[in-house]
Amino acid sequence: MGDAAKPASYSRRVLVAVTGLSPQIVTETLYALAVAGKSPFVPTEIQLITTEEGDEKAKLSLLHPEDGWFPRLCADYALPPIAFGPGQIHVLKSADGEPLPDIRTPDDNTSAADAITEIVRELTADENSALHVSIAGGRKTMGFYLGYALSLYGREQDRLSHVLVNAPFESHPQFFYPTPESRVIHAHGADDRSCDARDAKLTLAEIPFVRLREGLDADLMAGKASFSEVVGGGAAGVPALEAGTGLGKLHGKRGWRILPSAARPLRVLLDAGRASTNGSARHTLERRRHRAGIPLLLRAGREARFRRLRTRGEGIHPRPS
Repeated sequence: MGDAAKPASYSRRVLVAVTGLSPQIVTETLYALAVAGKSPFVPTEIQLITTEEGDEKAKLSLLHPEDGWFPRLCADYALPPIAFGPGQIHVLKSADGEPLPDIRTPDDNTSAADAITEIVRELTADENSALHVSIAGGRKTMGFYLGYALSLYGREQDRLSHVLVNAPFESHPQFFYPTPESRVIHAHGADDRSCDARDAKLTLAEIPFVRLREGLDADLMAGKASFSEVVGGGAAGVPALEAGTGLGKLHGKRGWRILPSAARPLRVLLDAGRASTNGSARHTLERRRHRAGIPLLLRAGREARFRRLRTRGEGIHPRPS
């Protein structure tokens, strides 16, 4: 196994992505990871999840033996062999086993969620693998399901990201990655001007996520389960913050660990919860002069703390409304 803090140290490095009609997401993300990154992560394989239409687009645009942009990228930047072909493209299917041309109906979404969850479960079952998951492509629901599946099954070495491309290259049908040599393409839409693909700027935005893997039941870890079943299992692993819960009780509950950096704000929220149960924190219920719930909780917790200090005779009083 590798070092979880260094995903590139794992022998099996997997780029997982979802795409629809814009297969460029694969080459853009691969470039950002393997070429432009300060700490390069060069995948040993790419696993692509897409629809029937996306499958055709990917094969023509990325994998064509003469004009495919995936082998071009690998050749332009002398990347080592990366396993990516028709066998690594997962076409989402309906409940009847038919390929989905798109994801539009509730049944389509259910089938997509279940398939994506199972793919991520299988990939994370290999302790020698490190996943880098991109949610930049495909339908928004596809990206959501992929990110959620990683939250449920992800390990310390797994990462989640979104690739950003500057204008006028963003969503440009002729742009696939910044080329090492000059390559002129023509902007589409109202901005009808030429631009050089070499000048494009890509940014890989890494997204922090909550890892719920340790709270999943062994059956959900080992066998195929629906998306809703796994989500329910993940929710069961999150400890409930009941009235009177303190950091001491929460620390270590079902394997949870309170980081030092999180202790103070969490204690404020717990104080607010305790105060609201004894009726002394009416500000948790008052929403006037406040635009969001979190300021209410923070204020309630602060005032609860001030009240405790005042009862000790320390002369500290809450800030007036």
